[in-house]
Amino acid sequence: MTCQPCLATAVLLSLAMPALAEVAPKDVVYNEGKIEASLTGTPGDPANGIKVMTTNALGNCVACHTIAALPDVQFPGNIAPPLDGVASRWSEAELRGIVANAKMTFEGTFMPAFYKTEGFIRPGAGYTGKAPEGDLPPILTGQQIEDVVAYLLTLKE
Repeated sequence: MTCQPCLATAVLLSLAMPALAEVAPKDVVYNEGKIEASLTGTPGDPANGIKVMTTNALGNCVACHTIAALPDVQFPGNIAPPLDGVASRWSEAELRGIVANAKMTFEGTFMPAFYKTEGFIRPGAGYTGKAPEGDLPPILTGQQIEDVVAYLLTLKE
């Protein structure tokens, strides 16, 4: 049973505290490819990270990467490095930067910039006729980036 005064206090506090806004892709600060601060202020959920990484319409990381911890993935890719042990090689800030825009760390990579909205034109019927600068959403939301990073941080050697 929930304490009514406690519930009332929690509701009042939630109304009084402003919600943390997601950092807009154009406002992200990269420090040598790293993004030190969370994009949302909300911790990532590793289970949601798996969903993003294995869903075609979202990140679909497994189209290029293998992950031994996810043996049920059909047709995992092998054109990018395996993600096993990635948390032992990269810090949270480095992983956040790589997932958001790997080109900030690896200049010649073919990995898409998942949290970028400017400086490129996206092909495809869903984007045809839309301006190439600034009015397209990023491929992933800031929270989805945080979720992917949370899952990647579980992949230690």
